[in-house]
This record gives sequence, structure tokens and C-alpha cells, in this order.
Amino acid sequence: MTRPDKLSPTEVAEAVALLHVDWEVIDGRLRRQLVFSDFVEAFSFMSAVALHAEAADHHPNWSNVYNRVDIDLFTHDVDAITSLDLELAVKIDAAASRAR
Repeated sequence: MTRPDKLSPTEVAEAVALLHVDWEVIDGRLRRQLVFSDFVEAFSFMSAVALHAEAADHHPNWSNVYNRVDIDLFTHDVDAITSLDLELAVKIDAAASRAR
């Protein structure tokens, strides 16, 4: 598998503008916090995202506390945001929409 290229700051900004409004770029990572009605809803969302992440062999840095899920996306191999992160962000947005 070839390593994806780092996206330029302009490319990242343009892509983030197309994602859900809650995505931010902080410390070179795509970041979003989601709040669900309860733990079961949050965990169900994480399970759905885990299937996409595993299929793409691209995994988020995330944490869960009760109904809150914090997500950081970046490509570990290049220590930057790449197209893989943007593709996963789109799937995360879709899973979040279905979970609510």
C-alpha cells in the first residue's frame, strides 16, 4: 500500500469546508466532538465507524466518555492530514447522521 501524500493547508481548508460544520483543524489534526443521547447511542456510532475504519485500514484516534465521542484524524505514517482522513471524516459524518 502506498503512503498517501500530506495535504497542503489550502487543500485541508477547502476539504474541511465541505465537511460537517463541527470539524476543526487543531494541531495538524482533524477534530470533532459528538454528543449523543446516551452511552448506547455513542457506542453504536463508534461500532459503525469502526467497520469503515477497519475496511479502509485507517483508524481514528478517539475516546468515549458516556455520551461523548472525541475524534482526531491524521495519517500516522506521514504525521499529517491526508485524503484518507477526509474520506473517513465523510463516513463519520454519515454514521453520526444515522445514529441520531
